Amino acid sequence: MNILVTGASGLLGTALNDALTAAGHRVLPLRRRQPGTGPSWDPDSGQIDLAPAGALDAVVHLAGESIAQRWTPAAKQRIRHSRVAATRLLCEALNRLPAPPQVFIGASAIGYYGDRGDAWMDESSSVGTGFLAGLTQEWEAAADSLRGRTRLVHARIGIVLSRRGGALAKLLTPFRLGVGGPVGDGSQYWSWIALEDLLAVFLRALADNCWSGPINVVAPGPVTSREFARVLGRVLRRPAVMPLPRFVVEWVFGEMGREALLGSTRVRPAFLLEHGFPFQQATLESALRAELMWEMNR
Repeated sequence: MNILVTGASGLLGTALNDALTAAGHRVLPLRRRQPGTGPSWDPDSGQIDLAPAGALDAVVHLAGESIAQRWTPAAKQRIRHSRVAATRLLCEALNRLPAPPQVFIGASAIGYYGDRGDAWMDESSSVGTGFLAGLTQEWEAAADSLRGRTRLVHARIGIVLSRRGGALAKLLTPFRLGVGGPVGDGSQYWSWIALEDLLAVFLRALADNCWSGPINVVAPGPVTSREFARVLGRVLRRPAVMPLPRFVVEWVFGEMGREALLGSTRVRPAFLLEHGFPFQQATLESALRAELMWEMNR
């Protein structure tokens, strides 16, 4: 397949590029502000040129500004524009092609469900409240112009476990120093996914015409922040008894901390389970041991 990928230089994009290439696909990164070097775009100015890509079989859309920052009004505007406006720009350009791609996989997030406490969420659950929930709903809806012409997949991704970036990489330093622990009171649920399973979901979604609509890309065993800290500490052979107090999270991170770190989203991957997806890392401990094997053996 000829696959256009946005956000190809990020953590997930880099890993996905390797996986797609290994599977025999041709990856065409959509680069920012680099006309003449292949397909390019500038979402800030609304410019996009897909002609150099030629005929496309699939699109994987991963681009978007990180939410891991204080959500000032300006930051919120940038985050929304980088997801909603950029997705709309891309999909409108795809609709102008002589033949649209067979499948469009858009990165979304379990932030769609908002802070729901201990309640189980699946793909049929309603949208939650808060900035992340509203953003994610708009983000998915921005691809609607492709509906009916292209198979749409909205990958609602949880916490990706990778030592190279994301939440796990940020947690490793305090845990290595022996000052790790739960965030807040530790009762909030974190829904996670091993990177290797996330990549396998994308490969399956590209190939299987039965896969469409929202798909929760999380492992079947979400855990509380307290349990996450306990398991990570055991894997690293470090104590995990130093909590990060709620008031510190709110003081340092503001609204982002309240929603993304202290909010509870207990998500079930109903679609993946119903379609027999073979999780390689179904438990948090096995996933962390596989990801951190290099460190455990030092």
